[in-house]
Amino acid sequence: MQNFNFSLIFHTQSFIILFLMYVGVYFRRNRNRHVKIMLTSIVWDFILILQIELARKAIMKAADAALHPSLLLVHLFFAVGSVVLYIFMLRSGYQILKGNTDKRSFHKKMGFITLFFRTMTLFTSIYVIK
Repeated sequence: MQNFNFSLIFHTQSFIILFLMYVGVYFRRNRNRHVKIMLTSIVWDFILILQIELARKAIMKAADAALHPSLLLVHLFFAVGSVVLYIFMLRSGYQILKGNTDKRSFHKKMGFITLFFRTMTLFTSIYVIK
């Protein structure tokens, strides 16, 4: 089992997560559906990060980034950025659900940035993860 290649499993999950995010954006006007889809995709993405770490010790490998090509650094920028942006999205989304509609514009702008970061995370992972 040690030689098992997890890349296909990780990339498939990553693609499905990203697809769910795009579906969630499509349903942004249906609050109930939007929230469920986006929460599912974000939680699943956190679970995927945990799976990758447990299977590959990815954090330790990335910590030694001086030995890795620059594309890994680009991938890490988007991957870590996505996680940080998730925090902003969850917080502003929660505030909107509680009635603070002033956060709607911020949430929308950050949402498109988050979606871009997550899309780039998938694309760069295809070239970085072997």
